[in-house]
Amino acid sequence: MENSFEKSLNQLEDIINKLENEDVSLDESIALFEKGVKLSNDCRKTLETAEQKIISLTEAESEE
Repeated sequence: MENSFEKSLNQLEDIINKLENEDVSLDESIALFEKGVKLSNDCRKTLETAEQKIISLTEAESEE
């Protein structure tokens, strides 16, 4: 099963493609943009958390 990061990233890519390549109404464009911003923020937070884990593991390994 696809994890939530990959799922969010794929949804974000779909939104970008739809906004770039399809004729969508202003209301739909705004709704898609809002969803895209939320997905982007979720992905950023996931990456920041992963980065912190990597830093912690690397620091713990170098202390041994």
